[in-house]
Parts: sequence; structure tokens; C-alpha cells
Amino acid sequence: MGYQDEWLLLEAEDDIDEVEHREPTEEFLFYQAVFSGDVEAVKENCKQERFLESEGVGRLSRNHITNLKYHFVITTAMVTRLCKQKGMELEQAFRMSDFYIQKLDDIHTVQGIRNLHDEMVLDYTDKMRKICRSDTNSRHISACKEYIYSHLKERITIEDLADELGVSASYLSRLFKKETGDSVSAYIRRQKIEMAKNLLQYSDYTMIDIANRLSFSSQSHFIQQFREFVGMTPKKFRDLNHMVQWDIEAEP
Repeated sequence: MGYQDEWLLLEAEDDIDEVEHREPTEEFLFYQAVFSGDVEAVKENCKQERFLESEGVGRLSRNHITNLKYHFVITTAMVTRLCKQKGMELEQAFRMSDFYIQKLDDIHTVQGIRNLHDEMVLDYTDKMRKICRSDTNSRHISACKEYIYSHLKERITIEDLADELGVSASYLSRLFKKETGDSVSAYIRRQKIEMAKNLLQYSDYTMIDIANRLSFSSQSHFIQQFREFVGMTPKKFRDLNHMVQWDIEAEP
């Protein structure tokens, strides 16, 4: 009997152990957090030990340690290709992948694999964070962007930023415009819209959920701002892009 015949037979068996795989939204958001450099979100995922959960995850080996190792390799492969697509240099992405997968050879405990997984995803996330923020030279503007990124889900004002950096609001406003070409408020709105695009593509959150999550004053305000920046409504964007992030580029 060939493997295909064996699978068809197993699939037809009434007593086969069935695994209900978890909804993809959570997994999409995890990968999105990695390649967008969201260190805090990835740290929280690691803290919750989501990698070690067996519920909703396919069983790839009868041996628990081997099963975890297979899932580690899958996660590393996904992270590598997504980070490469989002700006990481090709050779760096694959050298990191090779390094962490080779380290896996010497680990034979659940805690050891979990620790290596957390170190791997945080390493990629930290490097992507730097890539996403490598377009400024001024210390003040770099710190300003970092603050905006870390507080994107909140309502941020120029006064908040100025107080954080210990400078006047007028000075920061002029410097930000000079170095980025955007006003502070326009930059914040743009970053919120970019996050909204990710949520529309990678999650099943409703429009009102996204508007609230990113501290827009209302759903209608969110829709208006989104249309202004993207050229279409959030609903249209989701209809065109939802779940297409798994179209990973094939490597030659």
C-alpha cells in the first residue's frame, strides 16, 4: 500500500484521532508582530507559552520532543520568509534560520526547545524593528518614532511626545517636519492606518474593533481616515487582501 492509499484509509476511519486546528487569526497576528518588529507583542506571546500548547496544533510526530522540533522548524521557516519579504536581507534571514535550526540538534528537553524558540523569534523581531526604523538620523526623531510605535494603540499628541523627549512642542514639530516631510499628526495617522491594514489582512476583528483598538474617535472617523490614506474603504481593502499573506514567495 502506498502512502496516499494509507492516508485515504486513515481519513476514512471513524476512530482516527482528529485534531481541531486553532483558528488562523492568532497565528497570523503572531507572524505579523514578528515581521513588523512588535517586540512587546512577541514577548507576550512567548510569556504565555503559546508555542508549547498542544490544543489546536497538528501532531507531526508521536514523540513529544520530535513533534516540538518539527513545529520549531516550521515556525522558523515561516518567520524567515516573511521577514525576508518585509525587508530583511536575504542572506541574513537564511543564515539566522540555519543557525537556530542547527542549535536545535543539541537540545532534547521541552524547556530547552521553548527557550530556543523564544530567543529565535525575538531575535528576528528585534532585527525587523531596527529595519523598520532605520530611516532616521536624528536622535530626537528616532526616539519620537520609537515612542509613537510603542504607544500606537493610544491617543498620542505632540505635547505627549515633547514631554517624553524633554523638548518644546514647537521645536519637535519643526524638526519632525524637516526630517520626515510629515507633520507629527500625519505621521501618527499614517502609522495607525498601516497597523489597521495589517489587522484587516491578518485578523477577523470587526471595523469597530479596529477603530477602538487604535483609538480612533469613532468607526466613521476610522473609515474616513483609511479611505484618505489608502484610497479605498477598509471593507474593500479586506475583501481584496484578507488572508493573502500566506502566499509566501517560493525560493529558487
